[in-house]
Amino acid sequence: MTQPRKICFITSTRAEYGLLQNIMKIAQDSPLVNSQVIVTGTHLSKDFGYTVNQIEKDGIHISKKIEMLLAGDNAVSTSKSMGMAQISFAEAIEELKPDIIVLLGDRYEILSAANAALIAGIPVAHIHGGEITEGAIDDSIRHAITKMAHLHFASTIEYKNRIIQMGENPEYVFHVGAPGLDHLNSLQLLNTKELSQSLNYSLDRPFAVVTYHPVTLPTGSNIVALNAMLSALDEFPEMQFLITYPNADTFGRQLIERLKEYCHDKDNILLTMSLGQLRYLSAIKNCAFVIGNSSSGIIEVPSLHKPTINIGDRQKGRVAAQSIVHCSEDKKSIVKAINYALSDDMKNIVRQVENPYKKDNASMEIFDIIMNNDLKKFMRKSFYDIDLEVKKP
Repeated sequence: MTQPRKICFITSTRAEYGLLQNIMKIAQDSPLVNSQVIVTGTHLSKDFGYTVNQIEKDGIHISKKIEMLLAGDNAVSTSKSMGMAQISFAEAIEELKPDIIVLLGDRYEILSAANAALIAGIPVAHIHGGEITEGAIDDSIRHAITKMAHLHFASTIEYKNRIIQMGENPEYVFHVGAPGLDHLNSLQLLNTKELSQSLNYSLDRPFAVVTYHPVTLPTGSNIVALNAMLSALDEFPEMQFLITYPNADTFGRQLIERLKEYCHDKDNILLTMSLGQLRYLSAIKNCAFVIGNSSSGIIEVPSLHKPTINIGDRQKGRVAAQSIVHCSEDKKSIVKAINYALSDDMKNIVRQVENPYKKDNASMEIFDIIMNNDLKKFMRKSFYDIDLEVKKP
């Protein structure tokens, strides 16, 4: 009898888990798979909501928990965290002996996992490669993971082509869409009343969802940019704002302290470590707009037909739907963008907007490709050269 294929998923943030959750469930329910899940990063940090509880609540069996976050908020602590992560991933891979590791995105701890898999000779499937985010070190990390991966699952045609441009064999590069969008048609989202009860906070006015992450390749100060956004929010006292914590990048804790200071005496603002997937998507469904610099605003929000105000360069370069309003990191630009997001013109746009990241059954397509490939045949990679016109001097 053929042994079940050992598929190991690694997740480090709430957003990452939301995009991987459906594939994890498909693998866990399959008799052909020995599903393994390693949880790390902010999932295990009380400072960021200890979201591992939500994974367990969702019925996902966790194989390993890897603690790797240091309390510091600078480049040195981030680099040390990466080193600790790689040591622990190496030990976990040796113990679990997976047939393939599934990674998503561009987090620095995910790069550590890719490094450990490469040295151990374990093939890697990478989801959401080929994307561009010019304002973050994530951009370089994502491309580095691509060069260590063997199966590539791109969310758009543009990203698929970019992966091939990076020298990856087209035979192993697939346009599947964003797997995190699969559950939007089946998940029973909360209405405003139910969301208010779940939050223990009355949403009795139009509200916005706010997520502002550190810009890790900044041209200016993260605090100055955050203050500009908060000052812009002050211009709309008739609204309420649900603000979620920034992620655990360098400078993240500085932003958290500033948010705590800003929110403590404002009754129209709820600051929360993490809304969790159901409440987060329910908030988007019922909000007036989403504002900040999170990838979710680009990838997920258009499918719920809400406008996104994308501030600054953190997501610069991503394919974006018509419902995305890009603006600079100054108060005047942000206020102008908010007014446009609330306009009748934008309401007409979001009603008919098409999400470029949407493709039906992405999770199942990824699972089928992993299951139907001989994992040994692509372990030795050759650089794939595309045809380029050579210009003579």
